[in-house]
Amino acid sequence: MPRFSVIVPVFKVQGFLRECLDSVLDQSYTDIEVIAVDDCSPDGCGAILDEYAAREPRLRVLHLPQNVGLGRARNAGMPYATGDYLFFLDSDDTLTPGALRAMADRLDETADPDVLVFDYARTYWWGGTRRNVLAQVLAEGGDGCFTAAEHPEILDLLMVVWNKVHRRAFVEREGFTFPPGYYEDTPWTFPVLLGAERIATLDRICLNYRQRRQGNILSTTSRKHFDIHDQYERVFAFVDSRPQLSSWRPFLHRKMGEHCLDILAKPDRLPASDKGEFFRRTVALFRKHKGGGPVPRELRVLQGGYVTYLARRQSGRLGAELGRRGLQVRRAAATRVKSGWSAAHEHRPLDPDLAVYSAFSHRGVLGDPGAIYHAARELAPHVRGVWVVREDQVPLLPPGIEYVLPDSLGYRRVTARATYLINNVNWPGTLVKRAGSVHVHTHLGTPLKYMGADLRDKTGARHGFDVPQMLRRADRWDYSLVANRHSELVWDRAYPCRFTSLRTGSPRNDVLVRARPEDGAAVRARLGIPAGHRVVLYAPTRRDYVRGGLVDRIDLARFADDLGEGHTLLVRLHPSLTDGPSRGMGLSELHRRGVVLDATDEPHVEDLMLASDVLVTDYSALMFDYANLDRPIVIHADDWGAYAASRGAYFDITADAPGHVARSYRELAWLFASGSWRDEESARLRSGFRARFCAFDDGRAAERVVRTLMLGERVEHPVPVAVVPAQAGHNVLTSS
Repeated sequence: MPRFSVIVPVFKVQGFLRECLDSVLDQSYTDIEVIAVDDCSPDGCGAILDEYAAREPRLRVLHLPQNVGLGRARNAGMPYATGDYLFFLDSDDTLTPGALRAMADRLDETADPDVLVFDYARTYWWGGTRRNVLAQVLAEGGDGCFTAAEHPEILDLLMVVWNKVHRRAFVEREGFTFPPGYYEDTPWTFPVLLGAERIATLDRICLNYRQRRQGNILSTTSRKHFDIHDQYERVFAFVDSRPQLSSWRPFLHRKMGEHCLDILAKPDRLPASDKGEFFRRTVALFRKHKGGGPVPRELRVLQGGYVTYLARRQSGRLGAELGRRGLQVRRAAATRVKSGWSAAHEHRPLDPDLAVYSAFSHRGVLGDPGAIYHAARELAPHVRGVWVVREDQVPLLPPGIEYVLPDSLGYRRVTARATYLINNVNWPGTLVKRAGSVHVHTHLGTPLKYMGADLRDKTGARHGFDVPQMLRRADRWDYSLVANRHSELVWDRAYPCRFTSLRTGSPRNDVLVRARPEDGAAVRARLGIPAGHRVVLYAPTRRDYVRGGLVDRIDLARFADDLGEGHTLLVRLHPSLTDGPSRGMGLSELHRRGVVLDATDEPHVEDLMLASDVLVTDYSALMFDYANLDRPIVIHADDWGAYAASRGAYFDITADAPGHVARSYRELAWLFASGSWRDEESARLRSGFRARFCAFDDGRAAERVVRTLMLGERVEHPVPVAVVPAQAGHNVLTSS
């Protein structure tokens, strides 16, 4: 008996069917059967199914003699299912890698619940991806099981069948089947969730929900949308048959009203001549099932006639338009006030003892600006430091930090009066550089990939990136901090502006250069890493050749398992990937299960480096900082050609690597299994890399910036530890 019976109804999807079937049959979890139901599809779907069935014993094909619709096609497949769980997969959607394994593990953890609800992402025909906006409902489900009454938010999720697996014995006992017509998932999902005694959730994106440009049945204009009324009648009939569920009637009454009004509001659902009839049927259904409670404000329109409904919709549109115009007027007025406020303060003299800081687009006291700020408090306490911080980051600030919110009046005041403005990201274009002010740009790290003006010929990498505007902002720089000769030469070319390079080293790396063994131990204890564990820090970067930037280069669960006992896999995603679907593609779920430790939200990446024994990365600039620790680095470069072609690179990291290079997962696993990741060759490569890219990092970078720029002292520049070798090719970076 297989664990999963995957039932796939098929109709007019020949362009997507192979991808759907491959996503199921190529899963690492193989204890499945697939029942594909050819719903008399007029295209080539039937032949494709037969082709797959001929070579795949886990796939069974049913060819229906006539088209019966999505719901009844699913019903046709259910009698042939022998698995513990039923999974109804639409034939134009796909499973994400590792999805079935994650589901099976979660079912085992929760001792076979009646229903397991998992997450999904919408994938658009133009390449975009958007995670389910109610994903937090799954995370809030907890580690165990619950009923709908205990976690009613579960009913706010999309009322579909394909984001769940159902225990077959539960379905057969309750006699659940799909009705005919549109919206067939509604009278299945509500009864299933209300009748289930044990529901579990999986906070992981297991399915890609394809948003087709055309061909979505529910997006077609048809009278079949009237089926929604019959479907809700079925839901109410189910509740009426179970007296213990009567308390759900007000909730379902509201859901029904919202659902029907949503259909009516869509411009492409109903013929214009049928909208009045649809409204009247909705009103009749709404009245029939109304209880004794008050009608929610947004549904009171169903207490009147169709003409009143149209008038309210029109007034709503007019109010929204007036609201938009009013908002534009208010914003324009606020901009004028702020501009006037800035101009007033720009006529006052600069404050010689005022410094304004920002890091990572106002995310807090972090990076190079943070290190300079702390050094200034110790060495130049007379210089007042004010941070520009996003409102959502204010609660995370350390005690005693003075801050202003971006573009507030306070922000306009301090940026107009400050002598020192220190940032690792360009200030907004509205900030005017005053004569006598000192703008210090610290950058985000040593460049491997193309930056600035070098992106002008990399169309994909600079999508949405205005190079001329960026250079105009860089024109405000007075000083550019560099940690090595390579960076100095790159910044001079990538940012053809009037600034002075300061060979200070990177202030953020001072803590790494001065690191003591106990520093890493303290971080490990805070993160809950078991004593004695070897910590592998995995820090992948984003990709410019895929929309969204996320590419899963490593199966994290497999890597953690291959590392074995006594290891902790610490994962740090690129900051640009912290939101959206990236975390939901398995990382959050693996963290919850203790397979890996997701440290993406840790504000200070330096802490993670201190806590680790080895870094595994692809092309992240983190490797240049990590080299200061003189600990092993492994480069996983299985897509170097695609990365370099799409983004551009200043040198070949696979030829001038800080350690061993793995060009496949098999090679990566072998490096750790054999111990080669820390052999003599690894140390030799790392030594040469440090000599080239950590030349000015001596642990005194922040102090050097403060003494040079704020105190006006003459400070010796750090002496490079070795001569920097020149590179071959058109990107020749020579030393001086």
